[in-house]
Amino acid sequence: MSEPQRSRAVFSTEDFKLIRTAVAHYVREVKDSPDSIKYSHLYHRLGRIG
Repeated sequence: MSEPQRSRAVFSTEDFKLIRTAVAHYVREVKDSPDSIKYSHLYHRLGRIG
């Protein structure tokens, strides 16, 4: 029986930087929305990755 293949990363470090920039822009756009805190938390989590 063969071993399962090793999973590969979906996003590169550069991708996380781009996504974080996009989320930062969106956070400013929805700053008065109830969901803004969720996007703010996502922004900070992405900062820890990239």
